[in-house]
Amino acid sequence: MHQILVYADSLSWGIIPDSRQRFAFEQRWPGVMELALGRAGVSARVIENCLNGRRTVWDDPFKPGRNGLEGLGACIEMNSPLALVILLLGTNDFQSMHAHNAWHSAQGLSAVIGAIRGAPIEPGMPVPPILVVAPPPVQKAKGLIAPKFAGAETRALGLRDAIESVARERGCHFFDAGAVTPTSRVDGVHLDEDQHRRLGEALALEVQTLLPHDQHPIP
Repeated sequence: MHQILVYADSLSWGIIPDSRQRFAFEQRWPGVMELALGRAGVSARVIENCLNGRRTVWDDPFKPGRNGLEGLGACIEMNSPLALVILLLGTNDFQSMHAHNAWHSAQGLSAVIGAIRGAPIEPGMPVPPILVVAPPPVQKAKGLIAPKFAGAETRALGLRDAIESVARERGCHFFDAGAVTPTSRVDGVHLDEDQHRRLGEALALEVQTLLPHDQHPIP
């Protein structure tokens, strides 16, 4: 069985837009992806490490533990051996308390990539390949999160290209979520249920091409 780690934020945690509720596993894209892989005959376990508000490398001044580097090495170690790590981060780098641009966020992802590759895994275990997913472009935020993401749609301009450039430079695989779906019709930042489904199904097809064919079953 292939173990796939999804290291991400609320777009993958599955927050229901304009609420504090969560979509069920089979509704949010990591679950959609796991189920689609199973239907395709690929034995895979998707491990979700998705935290609301997670940045790439910055702290949230209001909530602890949102820096994506915190605990990442231990996360890789505890879930190894991993066949693949999927990163979908960046949106929260543009919350209104930050003045970051697309280049800053992409450099943050580069640091996260370095931390994954430098994790203290057991001798002989593989350093997992990484699929970097660029989030869909943020729209003007609406509803409960509007103050938190005020102006994010402007600060995040160019994020997709900046992330693709970092992925290429660091030898990672790349996927553009914005080519599959926009952000939520409800809040402009997260994903609606049908958008989770489209993203999960598209990523299942992508992941099938990336998984090793000689993976030994995990006891």
